[in-house]
Amino acid sequence: MGKFAVRPEKERALLERMKKLRISEGDLAESFVSSGGPGGQNVNRTATCVVLKHLPTGVVVKAQRERTQSLNRFLARRMLVERIERLELGEDSPEEKRREKLRKRKNRRRRRAKAKHSGAARGAEEP
Repeated sequence: MGKFAVRPEKERALLERMKKLRISEGDLAESFVSSGGPGGQNVNRTATCVVLKHLPTGVVVKAQRERTQSLNRFLARRMLVERIERLELGEDSPEEKRREKLRKRKNRRRRRAKAKHSGAARGAEEP
């Protein structure tokens, strides 16, 4: 088993993204705090929330989505990488490309629905 409670492929992909952005484990300050919310006594009793700070950029992320600390450590690193990619690459980051693709899809659906609706209304007025 690897460093985190995820599949080896996911861990490898994250480490490659970190290497590509020149983020090393030495640049990260990691702290753990008690989580809140769903998860019952487990999250209230143990420090499952992970706060991760990238020292060179000052970017801070907090992950408390899952009940296990190791999975939250992985999620925090992934969120940190996404945020740094967005800062460095701007519109060329994978996250921004995904958002733009969704935005275009929504607009396309909206235009189709509007055309369909206005076409039906015109068809009803003609006879």
